[in-house]
Amino acid sequence: MSQPYENDVHSEYLRADLFFNMGQPIEAARVLEGVVAVEPDNQAALELLARSYFGSAQLARAEAALNRLVELSPANGWARRALARTLERQSRADEAAVHHRVADALGAD
Repeated sequence: MSQPYENDVHSEYLRADLFFNMGQPIEAARVLEGVVAVEPDNQAALELLARSYFGSAQLARAEAALNRLVELSPANGWARRALARTLERQSRADEAAVHHRVADALGAD
């Protein structure tokens, strides 16, 4: 990967972060979808994408992003807790309970 390419992806991530922090999670998600398409294992981008989807009530998409994040980093307590909360918002408490227990074991808030 060449340096300009890396800078473009990083710039897009920063742009998405700005949108998210400005209260525009849908626009942030739109930008991050491109980042994750290019770098599917980018955990920072996946986390912000999941937060953007959750913040805009796109719960199925948030769940998919969080499942990918948990797959990449099973000991990520934040991702487990966020996945549990996403499942709860979809009235799937039994599935959420499993992720809450793992998050508790990992010491996540």
